[in-house]
Amino acid sequence: MVTLHIEHAISDFDTWKQAFDRFAGMRHDSGVLRHRIHRPSDDPRYVLIQLDFGTSDEAITFRDLLTTRVWSTPANAPALIGTPQTRILELIEQS
Repeated sequence: MVTLHIEHAISDFDTWKQAFDRFAGMRHDSGVLRHRIHRPSDDPRYVLIQLDFGTSDEAITFRDLLTTRVWSTPANAPALIGTPQTRILELIEQS
């Protein structure tokens, strides 16, 4: 399993979540198997998202899609503050 880890500041969680939900179909069509959303307990204006894929190629392609079609357009990412930080993680061990 490969995870696309994303984190960034937001202006409002509810606005961000509505935008995130609008792209459920795109996530599904791009091979996202499941997702997790986290917020730091001391910072409600920051989110960490983990999107699981079967392959690293799918994760890389989706990251590029986010960069060019979602995060680059304020209407698609209305609560985004700054540039998201991303990492592609490979699962080594799980218990």
